[in-house]
Amino acid sequence: MSFRAQLATLASRFKQELAFYRALHAHQQTPRLAKGLLWLAMGYLVLPFDLIPDFIPIIGQLDELVIIPTLLYFALKLTPVEVRQFCRDQASAAENQK
Repeated sequence: MSFRAQLATLASRFKQELAFYRALHAHQQTPRLAKGLLWLAMGYLVLPFDLIPDFIPIIGQLDELVIIPTLLYFALKLTPVEVRQFCRDQASAAENQK
């Protein structure tokens, strides 16, 4: 598989995951705490400040790689399985329509 094909696959997967989290946040049966954790993850990703400054070697650059997946993990654990599956199917169907 060429680099360009791998990059296209990665971009497609990223779009599908983004659609999944968007659908999960919009679903009425998603708990408030899970929605809050999704907001925190997105806010931490886009806001210009960090809990651990980037000038601290290694740890400063890795905090996003630890904090954001942890927030997403807990948001998914708080959400009922049937809601997650419904949102995953919805995101997959939207991707297949394109």
